[in-house]
Amino acid sequence: MAIQFQYNKTSLQTLEKNLKMRVRALPTIKNKESALRMEVKRAKDDIKKLESEIEQRIAAYDKMLALWGEFDTSLLHVEDVKMSIKKIAGVRIPVLDEVVYKTKPYSLFNSPKWFADGLTQLKELAQVGIEQEFYAEKLNLLEHARKKTTQKVNLFEKVQIPGYEEAIIKIKRFMEDEENLSKSSQKIVKSRQNKLKEAEL
Repeated sequence: MAIQFQYNKTSLQTLEKNLKMRVRALPTIKNKESALRMEVKRAKDDIKKLESEIEQRIAAYDKMLALWGEFDTSLLHVEDVKMSIKKIAGVRIPVLDEVVYKTKPYSLFNSPKWFADGLTQLKELAQVGIEQEFYAEKLNLLEHARKKTTQKVNLFEKVQIPGYEEAIIKIKRFMEDEENLSKSSQKIVKSRQNKLKEAEL
C-alpha cells in the first residue's frame, strides 16, 4: 500500500500526525493480540476438557445401552438456553448462564427405578454438549478477532509505519533541496546584481 502524499508542509504535518498515532497505538494493539492469543489457547484447552468429559459420559451411557432401549426419550427436552454477553479483550462473547429443561411427568411406580438417574444423566450430557457449543462459538469469535488484530499489527509494523517514515524523509529531502536551490538562486541573482552595479561604476 503506497502512502499518498504531496511535497509540501501540510502533507508533511498530516503524515507526521498519522505516524505518531500509529506508533502510539501499536503497543496497545500488540497487547490486545497477546491477550487474544492467550484466550484462544484457554478456549482450546476448555474444549479439550469438555470433549474428554463428553467421551466419559457417553462411555457411561454405553454401559447401560440395553436399558436405554426402554427409556422414553420424550420425557426430557431443552426448553430454553439462557445466556449473557461478556467482553474478552474487546470481543463480545456469549456466555452460558443456564439451561432450562422440561421434564414430562411419568409414573414412578410403572417406570423402572433407574429412570430418575437416567434423566439426571441425560441432563448432564446435554449440559456438557451445550457448553461445548458455547466454547466452540467463543473460540471462533476469539480466533477471528485475533487474526484481525494480527493483521492490523502487521499492517502497522510492516507497511504503514515504514511507509509514513519513508514518505516523511522524501518530503523533508525535497523541501531541503528546494530551500538549497532557492538559496543558491538568490546568491546567483545577488552576485549578478553586484556585477551589474560594478559594471555601471
